[in-house]
Amino acid sequence: MAKKNLVIQDLDTAAWEKISSDYDGWNVVSDNGSIHPCIGCFSCWNRTPGRCAIHDGYENMGSLIHQAGEVTVISRYTYGGFSGSVKGVFDRCLGYVLPQFEITKGETHHKKRFDEDKPFTFIFYGPSLTDDEKESAAKYARAVCTNIRGHVKDVIFRVCDDDTAVPAQELPERPGKADSGKVMLLNGSMRNIDGNSAKLARALTGRLKRDNEIIDLRTYMNDPDRLINILDESQIIVLCVPLYVDGLPSQVIKLMERMERSSMGSKQVYLLANMGLYESSQLDNLFGAVKQWCAKSGHEYCGGLGVSAGELMGTLMDVIPFRRGTTKKASQGMDRLVQSIDNTEAMADIYAEPFAFPRWLYVWIANTNWNRTSRKNGIKPKDMFTKDI
Repeated sequence: MAKKNLVIQDLDTAAWEKISSDYDGWNVVSDNGSIHPCIGCFSCWNRTPGRCAIHDGYENMGSLIHQAGEVTVISRYTYGGFSGSVKGVFDRCLGYVLPQFEITKGETHHKKRFDEDKPFTFIFYGPSLTDDEKESAAKYARAVCTNIRGHVKDVIFRVCDDDTAVPAQELPERPGKADSGKVMLLNGSMRNIDGNSAKLARALTGRLKRDNEIIDLRTYMNDPDRLINILDESQIIVLCVPLYVDGLPSQVIKLMERMERSSMGSKQVYLLANMGLYESSQLDNLFGAVKQWCAKSGHEYCGGLGVSAGELMGTLMDVIPFRRGTTKKASQGMDRLVQSIDNTEAMADIYAEPFAFPRWLYVWIANTNWNRTSRKNGIKPKDMFTKDI
C-alpha cells in the first residue's frame, strides 16, 4: 500500500488554492489557530510514546510524518528558518524520534524510533531573499533533518509578495531606548518554574545589579500585546529560551513576529539559551535567528550565552554551587553576561558545555535515566506507535 505524502504549510487561503492541486491526495497540515505550543512535558516520550499529550488536533504529528512517503514544508522565511506557524507544527512532532541519544555525524542526536530515512523538501518564500538568507534557510533545513533523522531532498526558494513583511530600507524609525534602565528577562519556555530556562533566568537575575524582572511568556499567551507593552517599558531585554527543533520555540517566534510589526522602542537585546544536546554549537541556528530578528526589527543585538546539556546543568545548579565543577564554564559565561548587561555593553557570544564532563558519560546517564523512566511507566524504551494513533 502506497504511503500518503504530507505537506506542512502556512499559506493563506488564496495562495494555497493556487497550488493545492499539486498536492491532491496528500495529507495537509497547517496552523488553523488552535494549535497549542509544545510545553516540554516529554509525555510523547515517557507516557504515550509517539503521541502528544495535548489533544488539539495536532497530537499525531509524529505519526503523520512516519506514515508519509515524503514530506514537503512550505514556509514563509522567518529569521533564518520557519515561520511561527510552521514551527508550531514541528515542535509538536518530538515523538517521531526517541528520547535516547546516540552520536551521529560527530554530534549527539536522538535515536530513530523508526528504521527509515524520510525525504524532506523545503520551500521558503518571501518578497526577497538574499544569498545569506538562503544559506541560513538551507543550513537550518539540514539541521532539522539531522535531528529528526531524515534527509533533505531539496531546498527551494520562491519570491512572492508579502504584506506582513517590511523591506529593510523602509523599516520605521523606532523611538529610542526607554529611560528606565530596567532589565526584562523574558522566559520563553512553556514549562513550569522548574524548567531550565526559568532556572537560568533566576541565576542571572540574582547576579544583576540593575533593576530587573522575570516575565513568563506563557502567562501572556492570550494577550501578547499587553506583554509587548510591558517589555517596552524596559531598556534591556534578555531572551531566556530553550532550543526546540534546532531553533526558537514557536511561541517565541510568533511573539517576535508581532514585536517586529509593533511600534515598540529600540531595545538592547541579550540572549540566554539552553538545550538538552551536548554540543553547544548546535545552538548556532537559534543565535542566528535572534540576530536576524534584531536586524529586521531595529533592535541592538548585544550578545549572549548558550548552555548545552541543559537537563544535567539544571539539575546540578540545584545541588552544587553554580561556579564549581561541571557548571564552571556556564557560570563564567554568566558572569560575562551579567557584566555586559550591567554596563550596557556588547559582548561576544559564549557557548558553554559541561566542564570536565565527557560526552560519552552524559549520553550514558541520559539514556539510563530515560530507560528507567520508561520502564517505571510500563513502557519499553523502543515502543513504536500504538495502533490507535
